[in-house]
This record gives sequence, C-alpha cells and structure tokens, in this order.
Amino acid sequence: MGERLTKKDVEKIEQEIEHRKLVVRKEAIEAVKEARAQGDLSENFEYYAAKRHKNQNESRIHYLENMLKHATVISDASQSDEVGMDDVVEVYFEEDDEVEKYKLVTSIRGNSMENRISIESPIGKALRGHKVGDRVEVKVNDNYSYYLVIRSIEKTGSEDEDIRGF
Repeated sequence: MGERLTKKDVEKIEQEIEHRKLVVRKEAIEAVKEARAQGDLSENFEYYAAKRHKNQNESRIHYLENMLKHATVISDASQSDEVGMDDVVEVYFEEDDEVEKYKLVTSIRGNSMENRISIESPIGKALRGHKVGDRVEVKVNDNYSYYLVIRSIEKTGSEDEDIRGF
C-alpha cells in the first residue's frame, strides 16, 4: 500500500511534476550543454554539478510519479465539530500537564518541527474523528499509552505546505 493522499495532495504533486518536466528539465539540460562546451570534462566542476542537478530532477520526477501510481486517495472531509484533516487541534497532555497545538496532515506534509503531524502517527490516529472535550488514548505500542484531552479545534483547510523530499 502506498501513501494516503488527499485530492489536494495529488494536485500539488501533479503541479510539481509538470513544473519539473517543463521548466526545470529544460534548464538542467541547457546547463549541461553549456558546461560541456567549456572543454575538458575531466576537471570541469560545472559539468558534474549540472549533470548532478539534472539527475536529481529526474529522480524527483520518478519518485513523485511512483508515489502517485501507488497512492490511495482519501477524503479530507470531516464534521464541523470533529477533528479532521488540516485542522489545528489544541490538546492537553494529562501526563505532562502541558498544552500543545498540532495540525493534522497526510504523511507527505508532516513536519514535527512545525507541529504538523501525520494522520498515520499515534497522535494523529487517536485524534481524528473526536470532538472538543474528548479524552483520547494515544497508543504508542502494546506496552505504553497516554491520554490527551481535546481543548479546541480550528478548521484551517489545506495551505501551501511542502511535500517532503526523498
């Protein structure tokens, strides 16, 4: 099973593929041609850098196309009073007596440094579909779990978040 993506994720990936094929690919090929024209390739750093950039672009295109090929498209719809995709959720950690805010996203947009957590993560799985005031058990593994209380839900929608690299 591949990635679980929303329709918006699929659109972003298709746009990136198109940009890479129509713009970046042409620029990379031109850079290789210019570097090759400078002569001796054995010590031509520009040539090797241009070839590397061209190959990285082709690898990224292949990676994204493969992701789409094996992806499962999921709905990002949720009730107005429950936690769903692209919602910012304020939660209270009972064990630590702390409050945090997280945005639930698909795994390709997850970024823990920006508090964007995947719906595939233990917290994401536990929160999805619950309502303000619910006490939710987060199962980390068979031996350990902890509880969160949902304090608020902010419906934000999908923003221009980057799709992770490879």
